[in-house]
Amino acid sequence: MTNDSESSKQVPYFDEAAVQHVLRYETLIPAMERALADFSSGKVVQPVRSILPVAEHQGFFGVMPAVYGDIMGAKLVTLYRGNAGTALPTHQGIIALLRATTGEPLAMMDGRLITEMRTAAVTAVATKHLSKPDSRVLAILGSGVQARAHFAALRAVRQFDEVRVWSRNSDHAQALAKEIGARAMTAEDAVRDADVVVTVTHAAEPVLLGKWLKAGALVNAVGAVGATNREVDDTAMQGAVVVDSREAAQVEAGEILMAGASVYAELGEIVAGTKAKPTADRVVFKSLGLAVEDLAAGKLVMESMAG
Repeated sequence: MTNDSESSKQVPYFDEAAVQHVLRYETLIPAMERALADFSSGKVVQPVRSILPVAEHQGFFGVMPAVYGDIMGAKLVTLYRGNAGTALPTHQGIIALLRATTGEPLAMMDGRLITEMRTAAVTAVATKHLSKPDSRVLAILGSGVQARAHFAALRAVRQFDEVRVWSRNSDHAQALAKEIGARAMTAEDAVRDADVVVTVTHAAEPVLLGKWLKAGALVNAVGAVGATNREVDDTAMQGAVVVDSREAAQVEAGEILMAGASVYAELGEIVAGTKAKPTADRVVFKSLGLAVEDLAAGKLVMESMAG
């Protein structure tokens, strides 16, 4: 028989407003550092995410489970690019957290903002560890949710004197530039002489050409996921390549697969100090997104709400 008090216990649900109230980059970025280091140290049980196509509605449904320390759980995430320009975001999701020792459900929460912020926070970790400390010029290729999130997160780890923006939609680029105090320009002009470049577009073909990059630049390639999609061309991929997960990169990283590039290290190895910072003329961090990042962010939210 089931105890009535147990059966009536409700698992709390935190909506996006609740997540927004407590999640901050100053705590999220260090949490992502720990999660990445633990992942690359073998302390996380996590398969490569499963992606189910929803062809009838031009969407994708992803399932991202992991076991991480005293918690386990999964993010259920959807990508519907047709939602762009509507009231619905292109990325939506739910994160479920359970106690790893007993399997007890602990909390559920909206995953859209967590996905937005943890993605940018991971890029901030990469920028902290891979870019030159005196980096002053930031180029953002893209003008959507992730462009804004990356601007906010990267400011927490580097002091940029100049921010440049490009988008395939020039009106969107101008609007973002005005919003964040940047300058809108062509992709080539944005990238030339930039110290840190972020690509956060839905492009399937390269929007960043390696011939534009200066020596010593860091490229954070974030937007493209899938074996046949890429934002960065072969030339850009000739530097040192760092990934969040080698296993995921073998399946999902079009930039790496299509360029035949080799992976120098996982970001977590560099954070943990088991791999040295690369010394190549240019470095590319290929971000794909990991379930452990969602769980670590979700745990931050849950603990903040309890506190």
